[in-house]
Amino acid sequence: MSPPPPGQPYRPGPPPGWSPAPGMFGAVHKPGAIPLRPLSLGDLYDGAFRIIRFNPKATVGSAVLVAAVAMAVPVLVTAVLTWTIGLAYDPSSGSGDDVDNEAISYGLLGVGVLLQALGLVFVTGMVVHVVSAAAVGRRLTLGQAWSATHGRRWRLVGLAAVLGLTTTLGIAAFAVLWVVTAVVAPLVVAILVIVATVVLFFTLLFWFWIRVYYLAVPPMMIEGVGVFASIARGYRLSRGAFWRLFGIGLLTWLIAAIAGQMLAVPFTIAGELGGLAAGDDLYLFVTVLGTALAQVTSTAFVAPFTSAVTSLQYVDQRIRKEAYDVELMRRAGILES
Repeated sequence: MSPPPPGQPYRPGPPPGWSPAPGMFGAVHKPGAIPLRPLSLGDLYDGAFRIIRFNPKATVGSAVLVAAVAMAVPVLVTAVLTWTIGLAYDPSSGSGDDVDNEAISYGLLGVGVLLQALGLVFVTGMVVHVVSAAAVGRRLTLGQAWSATHGRRWRLVGLAAVLGLTTTLGIAAFAVLWVVTAVVAPLVVAILVIVATVVLFFTLLFWFWIRVYYLAVPPMMIEGVGVFASIARGYRLSRGAFWRLFGIGLLTWLIAAIAGQMLAVPFTIAGELGGLAAGDDLYLFVTVLGTALAQVTSTAFVAPFTSAVTSLQYVDQRIRKEAYDVELMRRAGILES
């Protein structure tokens, strides 16, 4: 900095209008939705919302499409049963036929939820590619995101089956242990064993969620590895970062659950009130329709947001452990290959 002109006092600091040269104090490259450096909680959430905002068809659109197709099944079947065999329900009667009809409607909704869960496996894979592209400033359409999962879709199904079966077997094992303990052991011993194993159960469940389940899909999509290799890759990436991943994952789940309920409640209430107004003959159809719309609306936010945050945490872990930001800079054209 040059000295002040003669006759003017010296004032510390830069002169008016001065600004640092590019890169003088270091630069944070941000060619896309996220800065290419280790990500803070604010970076993760800001990046997730940016990705959803600038890729709405490939994120919200894909989730809505899957949820709408899945939930159309219980709505259409309920409509057919209503107008053919008279699937009626009187909320005040409690008769056997009414109980059976209500069970049928809940069963149909359960089928829709299962179909939606299967479809959302593919949505998660698509969102991973959307996030990867958004990190370097590229935007994917719905068709491009779907095409990016080509060759890995059955792997996604296999991964979901392995993780789901493992979770189910683990929960079933603890449930059997609790039932046997309650039946065989004295009351005091049974209470102590159940309390102790409940703590162990949730500890193992949370450990499994973060170390095995949480980061398994992104490696399969981005790195092209198989089912068990993707689980092992997620396990390695989560090593030494359990509490950070767990805290952000739990907070994300709470935000998604609260927001999803806020979006769904109006449709659920409208379905109940509409069912009462429509009468016994149409009560189940209207309530199923309202529940289906609530499910679609909730999924439109929950699925893209949680998938985007998880995918960004995968990117963050690779940046922290493997200098993945350098690779992303090369892909963005910031650095030469």
